[in-house]
Amino acid sequence: MATHTTTVNIRFCETDALGHVSNISYFIYLEEARVRLFEELSYGSDVKEWRFILASAKCDFIHQAYFGQTLKIETNVSKIGNKSFQLVHRVLDAKTGTLIALGEAAVVYFNFAAQQSECLPDDLREQLQHYVLSDSEQVK
Repeated sequence: MATHTTTVNIRFCETDALGHVSNISYFIYLEEARVRLFEELSYGSDVKEWRFILASAKCDFIHQAYFGQTLKIETNVSKIGNKSFQLVHRVLDAKTGTLIALGEAAVVYFNFAAQQSECLPDDLREQLQHYVLSDSEQVK
């Protein structure tokens, strides 16, 4: 099983009045991780060819993060359906490995011209399979 990794440096503007990373910023970090994964899968480099919509996203905040920290986002696939797949994101402090947040996203393969979901292409399904977590690795 492979894990896709993205690194994010926290900017000052991503913090709130309390001095820690604003909760909305985590969703931006998770989007960055998804886009980088899609690019690695050769499905995200051209916006005119974009085929994904986000059906659901959630983030559980475990520890606070602060300006100047570097975060490592590990992304895996927890489930592959006919027209969609589920991603799991672990947001870690890059230096200590401390778990900062856990995110999930349901992604639908979508035809924007027809305005409808479509079955995942076989090549995409094959590539996603490399990132699937085993049952014992699934986030509970």
